[in-house]
Amino acid sequence: MVKNENFIMQAKESKTLQELNLTDDFLFDVTTEELENCKAIIELTTGLRLKSLKWKSGQKVIHNLPGKRGVRLDFIAESEDGRIFDVEMQNRNEGNIPKRTRFYQALIDAPILKSGERGFDKMNPLYIIIICNYDPYGKKKYCYTFDNQCKEVPGLRLGDEVTKLLLSTKGENEEEVSKELVDFLHYVTESNENGLPDECDERLKRLHESIREIKASADMEVEYMKMEERERIIRDEGKQIGIINGKIESVLELLEDKGEVPEKVKAEIFAETDPEVLKKWLRLAAKSETIEEFCKEIDH
Repeated sequence: MVKNENFIMQAKESKTLQELNLTDDFLFDVTTEELENCKAIIELTTGLRLKSLKWKSGQKVIHNLPGKRGVRLDFIAESEDGRIFDVEMQNRNEGNIPKRTRFYQALIDAPILKSGERGFDKMNPLYIIIICNYDPYGKKKYCYTFDNQCKEVPGLRLGDEVTKLLLSTKGENEEEVSKELVDFLHYVTESNENGLPDECDERLKRLHESIREIKASADMEVEYMKMEERERIIRDEGKQIGIINGKIESVLELLEDKGEVPEKVKAEIFAETDPEVLKKWLRLAAKSETIEEFCKEIDH
């Protein structure tokens, strides 16, 4: 029942392209295909000014070892002076952001040094920026900044040049952060004219203009509809599989109450994919006195 309710909720929550915000995967992905948009997002979230930016990689899965777990990164870019920026959008609070950033760092750092290379001077400064559509620590901050520091000597930094920024769209401390950051984080959740302040940074205005063009594009509308249809098919297939699996489990539970179910019978039940046949078997399993009676009936 819970699975079915989730599918219904997902269907109801479907949006048009014009209704999407940067918190939505599709809009964030297509927006960050433009390098200038990535540059604006990095500058607005970090407070840095970059002369130029180039792709390190974009929207790809990085694996640590063959056959091992990988991770899909939204985009990674590199500034003219070698600083690397990994920017991620996170909608659901799964409680694993700290260790996810640790994993991200390991995967990004590993390819920098070549086999047999001595020293570590070529390790680039790294910024991992997670834009959370929730408050990851419940402290009502727009920005949580982390770097490695010494416990015993206050202010003494490790110097590994890794900075992790966890940004929250739910912050309430406007007086402690820049207006540019606050305006951007508000715009992330309302990526339209209503979310754009009358007086805001020119970079946010240009980002908004790019998003406005995306939403007005007929080609992009078609692409989005295709994606929505693919996801709908996947949801429908998942729903059908859930119904079938539920009926199989119910049939077997009823039969196991009557004794040990032969492996051949189990295999036949597991192999059945027609919901109507499984519905019939479910009624049969309920009224049969023995497993033998059930088997005799389904063989007819």
